[in-house]
Amino acid sequence: MFRKMVWGGALAALTLSAPAQAATALRVQLPADIRSIDPGVNRDHNTDGVVLHMVEGLVAYGEDAAPKPLLAEKVDIAPDGKRYTFTLRKGVKFHNGAELTSQDVVWSWNRYMDPKTDWRCLSEFDGRGQVKVLGVTAPDPLTVVFELDRPSALFLTSLARTDCAMAGILHKSSVKADGSFDRPVGTGPFKLGEWKRGEFIRLERFAGYTALPGKRDGFTGAKRPLVDEVRFVVIPDSATAKAALVSGDIDVVPDVANADVAELKGNDRVKLSVVSHMGLVGLIMQTRDPVLANPKLRRAIAAAIDKPELVGSVTDGLGQPNGSVVPSLSAYHGKVQDEDVAYDPAAARTLLAEAGYKGEKITMLANKRYPQSFNAAVVAQQMLQAVGLKVEIEVLEWATQLDRYSKGNYQIQAFPYSGRMDPALSFESITGPKDKQPRKLWDNPEAQALLEKSMVIADPAQRQAIFDDLHRRFLADMPMVMLYNGIAGGASGRRVAGYASSLTSLPRLWEVSVD
Repeated sequence: MFRKMVWGGALAALTLSAPAQAATALRVQLPADIRSIDPGVNRDHNTDGVVLHMVEGLVAYGEDAAPKPLLAEKVDIAPDGKRYTFTLRKGVKFHNGAELTSQDVVWSWNRYMDPKTDWRCLSEFDGRGQVKVLGVTAPDPLTVVFELDRPSALFLTSLARTDCAMAGILHKSSVKADGSFDRPVGTGPFKLGEWKRGEFIRLERFAGYTALPGKRDGFTGAKRPLVDEVRFVVIPDSATAKAALVSGDIDVVPDVANADVAELKGNDRVKLSVVSHMGLVGLIMQTRDPVLANPKLRRAIAAAIDKPELVGSVTDGLGQPNGSVVPSLSAYHGKVQDEDVAYDPAAARTLLAEAGYKGEKITMLANKRYPQSFNAAVVAQQMLQAVGLKVEIEVLEWATQLDRYSKGNYQIQAFPYSGRMDPALSFESITGPKDKQPRKLWDNPEAQALLEKSMVIADPAQRQAIFDDLHRRFLADMPMVMLYNGIAGGASGRRVAGYASSLTSLPRLWEVSVD
């Protein structure tokens, strides 16, 4: 009764094939069906988690969020920063057996850059974003050259973006004779088997996969397919998915709520993998609001927040405080980024007096779609009231709160930002002119100038110095009280070996085996 009620046809298909596949089939929960199988097109986070098992790009994010070679063996950058030469790995094959060449890269790139493809990241490379790709050429079968209109420290980071499907390289047979998309013929460790809409997506092991040596490293490194089949089963209800995991009907649940992680810790049928990711969770403040315009009042709010207590409470002890816009996992998070406004209620009261605060009501917006964010608002409200701030919480639907954010129509919000893989992109999400972009938090011309430099200069040491300067300026202006980075908690059954959560919170099912 339980199985039929939960999954219907999806489970029936899985159960019927179980005798032949039980030893080498990995069953993974999907909270919703995917949107498409066209890489980077009509996608969402859920879709990316499936598609990135089938396609790969020239570069991919490593465990430290830095872009590293994947289909490329190496990348050479010209002294002027405007020419990127990729040397391809030898012997890489597509799912149809054809060997990867530079012409495949050129063909794939031209398809992405065709507006008819509707690739998510077209605007990142056609001149509307940080850079324009002037041309891509293939001087020999293993060499690809990208010519840019200007130097960009973010070019490789943008190529590796998971929401862009890593600009995954496809074989021409991925499209039909009329040019319409058929199925992804990529180089990934798994290939498409069957997609039964609303029920499951079955991927098959690609026996011809050529893995990089060494260990798994983010979305690069070793990516061997160790099971014959991965079956993503659509199970929308998280409680149902958790019960299926415990009972052994599902092998992996990639995204487990923090409260469920705490509950499952003592269950010997389940293995947990919990990591911090690149998302930002904090209290954002409207610096043009009459009450919050004074930076002393904003710093008073920061000083009133006991971050270890708040973060421990809302993440069930899984998270760690981070007062910097530079995520804790980033290679650019150093000692300077550990600097923060100390919890000091007495100092908070002094700053409030200096700011001339007269007990005006401050409204904090929150939503219940993201429980951790809502809980952060509740705990923060108590801490702010304790130092004399009159703070009330207004609960909105997420779409309404997002609209208020986009228009800059709020005083304070408990707000989560999705992860960005480079600190420049994290700062860019909050920094900019409010007159042109009302959603921006930090309207500081000097900070904007530093940010622009960080997007051009490629030298890591110079970029570190810029990010250090930006962090200290951020603490001085305090347009946002950064609390912590998001938590990615995944769970696997006891017959599974090798599953680990990723900094992107996307599932990675290579290098994973079943008993």
